[in-house]
Amino acid sequence: MLIRDVRPWGGERSDVELSGARIAAVRPHDPAARPAGEVVEGRGRLLLPSFSDVHVHLDSTRIGLPFRPHTGGPGVIAMMRNDRQNWRTAEVPLQERVAGTLERMIARGTTRVRSYAQVDVDCRLERFEAVVAAKERFAGRAEVQIMAFPQAGILREKGTVDYLEASLRAGAEVIGGIDPCSLDRDPKGHLDVVFGLAEKYQVEVDIHLHEPGHLGVFSTDLVLERTRALGMQGKVTMSHAYELGSVSEAVSRRLIDEFAELDVAMATVAPPDHGRLSLVALTEAGVRVGLGEDGQRDYWSPYGNCDMLDRTWQLAFTNGFRDDALIEMSLAVATVGGASIMSHDVARLAGVADRPGLAVGDRADLLLVDGETPTSAVMDRGTDRTVLHDGVVVADQLAVLGG
Repeated sequence: MLIRDVRPWGGERSDVELSGARIAAVRPHDPAARPAGEVVEGRGRLLLPSFSDVHVHLDSTRIGLPFRPHTGGPGVIAMMRNDRQNWRTAEVPLQERVAGTLERMIARGTTRVRSYAQVDVDCRLERFEAVVAAKERFAGRAEVQIMAFPQAGILREKGTVDYLEASLRAGAEVIGGIDPCSLDRDPKGHLDVVFGLAEKYQVEVDIHLHEPGHLGVFSTDLVLERTRALGMQGKVTMSHAYELGSVSEAVSRRLIDEFAELDVAMATVAPPDHGRLSLVALTEAGVRVGLGEDGQRDYWSPYGNCDMLDRTWQLAFTNGFRDDALIEMSLAVATVGGASIMSHDVARLAGVADRPGLAVGDRADLLLVDGETPTSAVMDRGTDRTVLHDGVVVADQLAVLGG
């Protein structure tokens, strides 16, 4: 395949040759060339790596359903109860809305997804199985990792551990944890289960951390200790972790250095800036950082629209970025940054100026999008998009090909 007349990361007009699922060559654009094989017309559009959404709750989506007023209360427990009261009675069956949301994400340029799937005594494996069904349905169009996620905690309800283990036997690739201190109020017991299951089934760990200030740092230190002791470097992600930068500059620096040393990744959903670790400092230290949309207009929040270009704008905006280099770094985090969390075959970002993902030998998961520069694409969020996964065109003009 030849992708003709595109601008990789906003650079010079180029022709990009693919061989199977990899980039084989990048050459200056030749208007006179008449290639014999399949051609994708770039028309001078930007060429970027496709997006990687590494923190999304596909199983709670209401994308495509009628808008409803938000009914959740403050705090994780109140929001979880609101979700439990409503998710079964949605206007469309669960599997259909999960698949529809994944389809919409692919159409807008996301081809790598790490999705939470709630597993507990309320839903048992029903929500997990809905995400599995969507993953299988779109197997040729996106790569999906599924995380078994105990949204209601692990120790609060008898039987949760059994369902988590059943989901891992059924193919979940990541085991989740959540607020070890404030939700289960037994951080040792909580993390014993999470890391015990990770070791037993040889899966990765992703800790969903909302805990504030010193409490969040305490839980994080427990996770770092276990990562080191169990030799799980490169297999642990901290998600959210909103306030790890709120205690002191010295604590922030120490955490960033330990994340880099132990190859502990971070997944952000671009929250308001109120004490998070510096995205620039994390990137410069070589910490794997990825971006996600979190909920998709669900029972937790009315936000989320399946468009990671829109969430990249939010990441840049909430960080106060104005310089083009920092806004482009946000794009790198949203694309290759997340890909490096899902697969260590993808190198972590080497710094603020690193623009990876479009070199010879890189996987051909690509997005063509209109825009003068990468920064202008983030600002304007154009709709003239073509999406490739493993060297195959899977979506064009915001529609997945093949239905």
